[in-house]
Amino acid sequence: MNVITGKVWNFGANIDTDVIIAARYLNSSDPEHLAKYVMEDADPDFPKKLNRGDIIVAGENFGCGSSREHAPIALKAAGVAAVVAPSFARIFYRNAFNMGLPIFELPEALEIKEGEEISIDLDNGKIINNTTNKTYEFIPIPEFMQELIASGGLINYAKAEIAKGK
Repeated sequence: MNVITGKVWNFGANIDTDVIIAARYLNSSDPEHLAKYVMEDADPDFPKKLNRGDIIVAGENFGCGSSREHAPIALKAAGVAAVVAPSFARIFYRNAFNMGLPIFELPEALEIKEGEEISIDLDNGKIINNTTNKTYEFIPIPEFMQELIASGGLINYAKAEIAKGK
């Protein structure tokens, strides 16, 4: 069973890429450097509070703004296991999968509160709130995008395909 389980951190709607990782930190594309400052402009203490495997649950249009791939890189490097939101900005959606960051569209995302624990069952398309025992069905991820996540991102996927001789 392919399941992601973690503690929830809530953020609102229209969280743009400059909030996810501020432009002032883009003098490096090193994932570990970026991880130290993830979501700092939304919550200055967030990088210290976040534990590897935690899950961000946000409002609609997560990842709007500029098309920088640094945003999903920073989230993944900081240990965010997944992001759940009603919708994602199109370029962030694609960048997240290209970088291997699992994201899930769930219209009822804001029903899930900070501090609750959720499990995301990828095989069955369900998000289970372990705190409230409520189950949600998320919008299915296309098969190819699932392969990108399983590979750890587009570059790893491409390397594996090249190694297979495809």
